[in-house]
Amino acid sequence: ARPCDAGRIIRMSWQSIVERIVTGQGYDLVDCERSARGLLRVFIDLPAHMPADQSITVEDCEKVTRQLQYTLEVENVDYDRLEVSSPGLDRPLKKEADFVRFLGFEVELQLKVVFQGRKKYKGILQRAEAAEQGWLLHFVEGKDEQVLGFTLDEVREARLVPVVNFKGRKRTEETAKPASDDAQANEQA
Repeated sequence: ARPCDAGRIIRMSWQSIVERIVTGQGYDLVDCERSARGLLRVFIDLPAHMPADQSITVEDCEKVTRQLQYTLEVENVDYDRLEVSSPGLDRPLKKEADFVRFLGFEVELQLKVVFQGRKKYKGILQRAEAAEQGWLLHFVEGKDEQVLGFTLDEVREARLVPVVNFKGRKRTEETAKPASDDAQANEQA
């Protein structure tokens, strides 16, 4: 609770407390939700000015968790469990800064209103030539390249398309070679 000049006490909402702590720690608040069972779930990311290929670490989540636990207790916010995590590989894009940060990335987009018989599109996110014209989504439909122009007001939901890269599991020339007859004979002996 915070004192106010007219002698009233104004309570900050739990969302504004979470946002203040997360941004104060140098992170972006992607989303936060509260379940009926007392779970408070907070999704954080690196600030929009950071390179898009960098991601949240366990240490980042621990740092924010410790500060949130302390502050939520001081502010008398009732919850049973707190979960702080990254937004995941299919990170939602909610603010204009998110769209700017992930220009050139593949995204899944769901419009609020049907356009040309559908609401869902998947393609590469681009900015329209004039910023006030909004955004573009480049995608392939059959054999044709298509471009969908849209504004953020027309978007119900947007998410990054997950990119999974197993760099440590690449086959090399040596692991791909069959064992020689001599090696097989030695293994059998």
